[in-house]
Amino acid sequence: MEDFDYYEALEIERNATSEEIKRAFRKAAVKYHPDKNRNNSEAEAKFKQINEAYQVLSDENKRAIYDRYGKAGLSGAGGGGADFEDMFGGFADIFDSFFGGSSRKRRQEEALDVGAPLEISFMEAVFGCKKEVKFRYAKPCEECKGSGGTRRKCDYCGGRGQVYQRQGFMTFSQSCPKCAGTGNMLENACKSCGGKGQHIIDDKVEIAVPEGIDSNQRLRVGGRGSMGKNGDRGDLYVVIRVADDPVFVRHDNNVYVEAPVFFTLAALGGSIEIATLRGAKTLEIARATRDKSQITLRGEGIKSLSSGRIGDMIVQVKIVYPKTLSAEQEELLRKLHDSFGQEGAAHKGFFDEIADRVKNWFA
Repeated sequence: MEDFDYYEALEIERNATSEEIKRAFRKAAVKYHPDKNRNNSEAEAKFKQINEAYQVLSDENKRAIYDRYGKAGLSGAGGGGADFEDMFGGFADIFDSFFGGSSRKRRQEEALDVGAPLEISFMEAVFGCKKEVKFRYAKPCEECKGSGGTRRKCDYCGGRGQVYQRQGFMTFSQSCPKCAGTGNMLENACKSCGGKGQHIIDDKVEIAVPEGIDSNQRLRVGGRGSMGKNGDRGDLYVVIRVADDPVFVRHDNNVYVEAPVFFTLAALGGSIEIATLRGAKTLEIARATRDKSQITLRGEGIKSLSSGRIGDMIVQVKIVYPKTLSAEQEELLRKLHDSFGQEGAAHKGFFDEIADRVKNWFA
């Protein structure tokens, strides 16, 4: 075990709290991480020191032993990170083979999936369409067989890809911070892929968009994702975005539309022609229809992707008034207003009643 002080390695006081230890470790790990200090042996050595120091000082039992007996006391209590990994590494590999195999394979398959956005119009979403989707996927480099170049076993995790630490009687593992869980380090980069191990390919595919699709729903195109080193290939997931329509508003499988109705027609009743998703239709307006009244047209909405049921169209009445009046029109309206008599002046009696109530409050 290398002779250095754990507190000095993390640049903290001996009475530092667990939170201060954690903050110091994160700061030092970022500063001396191998990815930021390539071919720097001093930074690599420092990185090992801060990891060893953190594994001890973050564990209350180990820290107490270290504070009292130093590193000599730890040699009989689990020791530093390297000895601890040797002790539990084999067990962790066996455990993972029993319980983690299927989940690991699923994660690898999901990592090969790619996504691509597709924007379609409102009507294309309602009735379905065919669209060409452009996307990108990763393909292993043929020159280096996806390795990125010549590699060597990671000296930090011993090629396992995982590092282990014990807190009390519990054992925790995480991906090796030096090799990012691969178990090996790049030594000589492949000239073809620059050490990435893969090439990014631009591609396109035509897909059938089903009627009734909505924003944020996904369409799966099997076998068009990224390629793995073993020949597996993921899937392409097309994420739909439906553009807004200037006339129709969608809510689930129902559609809302506003219908302007002239004030005389709203009073007298009659019929108007409105636009629906499937063409023009005649809409009956009842006598004395009020503003914002809603009329439901059954089966004139959008088809459900799951059930196949077609929603409704809800027509909301918007009463409109003339912007200007000729002298003759104004005279006719005045005569019409006067012809209603007391009904046309109903507001006057209402406000007279309110005024009398106010007077009584102060009487």
